[in-house]
Amino acid sequence: MTLFLTLALAFFNMTGVRASRVLGVLFAIKLGAAPFTIGALAATFALFPLLLSWPAGRIVDRYGPRTPLLMGAVGSAIGMLLPCFWPSLVAVFAAAAMTGIATTFYSIALQNMVGVFSTAENRARNYSNYAMAISTAASAGPLLAGFSFDNVGPAVAFFFGALCFLVPAIMLAIWGGMLPRAKPTEAPPMNVRDVLTNPGVWPVLVASSLAQTGLDLFQFYIPVYGDSHGLSSSAIGIVIAMCAVGGFAARVILPSWIKWLNEEKVLAHALILSGFSLVLVPFVTTAPALSVIAFVFGFGLNVTQPISLIIMYARSPEGRSGEALGVRFAADNSTKLVGPMIFGAIAGAMGVAPLFWINAAMLVAGGFVMGKTARKKS
Repeated sequence: MTLFLTLALAFFNMTGVRASRVLGVLFAIKLGAAPFTIGALAATFALFPLLLSWPAGRIVDRYGPRTPLLMGAVGSAIGMLLPCFWPSLVAVFAAAAMTGIATTFYSIALQNMVGVFSTAENRARNYSNYAMAISTAASAGPLLAGFSFDNVGPAVAFFFGALCFLVPAIMLAIWGGMLPRAKPTEAPPMNVRDVLTNPGVWPVLVASSLAQTGLDLFQFYIPVYGDSHGLSSSAIGIVIAMCAVGGFAARVILPSWIKWLNEEKVLAHALILSGFSLVLVPFVTTAPALSVIAFVFGFGLNVTQPISLIIMYARSPEGRSGEALGVRFAADNSTKLVGPMIFGAIAGAMGVAPLFWINAAMLVAGGFVMGKTARKKS
């Protein structure tokens, strides 16, 4: 029952998260935001996760998952309601900040909980199941955002997004007592510098960060690219959803993929595949063609999250897994903060197309670095 509750909590929260990001971009475009402003909006989603991830991990280790999860669900719902009653760019940025703060506590608590009730034998399978729930939600969120934005307008669309966060809040109020309790530990606090320089960990953090940057670029700038070529909000939502569908397909076979190769080799192949697919984006303008590219892109990049979670949890000190996952979350959001600002400036000066090529080069380079690490390990 705990696993099913965890997957349900993951699904509804991630549906709201992905819907909030697409809705934020679509509403910002409607309000006349420039590409640089879109980049600043993307960075706002990542700012507080970067600052709060490590402290949030320590709180999860100390107090257990229930309170951080409840705080995260309620906080995200409140953030999504702001543009309903205050339709402005300021409200969109405020919603991005609030959902960023809330999602930090929610995500780390949930990711750690999967590791806590897993064993070494079933950890890869459980994290893969968790990742498939995330992928399903990552396709449902953009579809909800795109179709609701077109058919009922921004205010009601943001309200629907808030409901996605209220569902896990209700579930936690009813069944939260079933969740694992915090376990006292004598282990000293983690040294972040040691983690970041650990030769078995830092390449994985780099790969995970590059993947998150690529996913954010796709999620925030495909709406800009699609809008410039006359695609509707619904069509844009479908394209972004196909990225998650590709991720779901990859995560279904992930345990077998890891068993056949290993975690590092899978990461290397995934980054290279995604990079080459991203090169094709500026050459197509129709929703079906973009959807095919999105599927292949998502198939590659979406395996990075479960693999990095498996490695970080397995290599964390006893009782400090929340901190370890917080370090990973902070590393991901450091690039999600800086990347969109740089990409936004480039888009303002050169247009959106070069962003996809620059990011493709970063992903392919990261894949070759990861491949070199895998060869050293073997």
